[in-house]
Amino acid sequence: MAAIEFEGKSYEVDEEGYLLDLNQWVPGLADIMAKDEDAVLTDAHWEVINFLREYYEEYQIAPAVRVLTKAIGKKLGKDKGNSKYLYELFPYGPGKQACKYAGLPKPTGCV
Repeated sequence: MAAIEFEGKSYEVDEEGYLLDLNQWVPGLADIMAKDEDAVLTDAHWEVINFLREYYEEYQIAPAVRVLTKAIGKKLGKDKGNSKYLYELFPYGPGKQACKYAGLPKPTGCV
């Protein structure tokens, strides 16, 4: 089983790097996951990550990209609620990559 080491603790992840116990998530893990993919998280990334965590808390599911795009548009504005903006932030897929950084399961419908 793979794991991420952070501040003296070990966090188990699956073969794709998703946290196995979402209750263990701490913000620093997102930075480590991003660094492993040669990315640096900005405030714009965190806006989406925090949105996803709130969404998951409310609905107990990670949204598919289409749902994510629409929901972000409603909450954060049309300029951020579009695929182009989200793919610029998360080039490996806004649903998959952002959910991974947020410590959430892989969204349904993602390959």
